[in-house]
Amino acid sequence: MNDVQDFDPKGLIREAYRIEGINLPDCRTIFLDWALSVRGETFTHVQALLDLYGVDAPDHPMTQVLNAALEGPASPQRRGGRAARKPQA
Repeated sequence: MNDVQDFDPKGLIREAYRIEGINLPDCRTIFLDWALSVRGETFTHVQALLDLYGVDAPDHPMTQVLNAALEGPASPQRRGGRAARKPQA
């Protein structure tokens, strides 16, 4: 797995870094498309892509998206329900 083709088979991430004026929502959309098409361990692929592209473009929106992907999902918070409305005894 040393080839860029292994980490970015369609070249989506590479092209995102080449687009001038790309914004964060566009990068998120591109990342989602990439994540749905990549096979194997996503965390490893994201880290490899950051090592490849993120070092040269630390302020790029795609670098922000890739860093957020490494953090993982936020822990779910309870939003309400019966227990929230029931007085504590």
